[in-house]
Amino acid sequence: MLVQGQEAATMRLNANTLLQGKKVVLVPYTSEHVPRYHEWMQSEELQRLTASEPLSLEQEHAMQHSWREDADKCTFIVLDAQQWRAQPGSAEEGCMVGDVNLFLTDPGDPTVAEIEVMIAEPSCRGRGLGTEAVLMMMAYVSKLGLTRFEAKIGQGNEASLRLFQKLHFAQVAVSDIFQEVTLHLTVSEPERQWLLEQTCHVAEKPYRASAAEPH
Repeated sequence: MLVQGQEAATMRLNANTLLQGKKVVLVPYTSEHVPRYHEWMQSEELQRLTASEPLSLEQEHAMQHSWREDADKCTFIVLDAQQWRAQPGSAEEGCMVGDVNLFLTDPGDPTVAEIEVMIAEPSCRGRGLGTEAVLMMMAYVSKLGLTRFEAKIGQGNEASLRLFQKLHFAQVAVSDIFQEVTLHLTVSEPERQWLLEQTCHVAEKPYRASAAEPH
């Protein structure tokens, strides 16, 4: 279990971490990813699905910096592993397909977190990339003592609802006011073993030094 005062260190551990799976590669969200991310968030569909307001490029850079420094948030950019392997050493911007985020939501209980995933590139949806990204994120942070995950999905977002239900999340609430469904997953010992089995192929590596940003 996490102890008070450790969150700042633990939730920023991914600043120099790359996670390589079969379908996706997860890398820290850096300033080089912001222009592509900004392009995605001009989409009215993505604004609706993520309940987001459009930002200027300058505001998006400021948001990326605040996310990076936020002790209660862990963010990875999702890369298409096939494209990434085919273009070693090239700019990651061309391999970006989305992001996966985790937030500590209860100041009194650092074992509980909200998780969300976005596959922004339409051509990359329905291929299991979001599923693997969520599994990889949960496996990565579970070693920090997180034992309960929460997902809040828009009522009309059937694809995301199916994704989380497939990952053993159970519906616990529906808000007609916010037009969203809340799902929970408690990581019991059987669930932890299942999660490890689903992610046993994942390799954790140091993120390339050139992408690291000054502290």
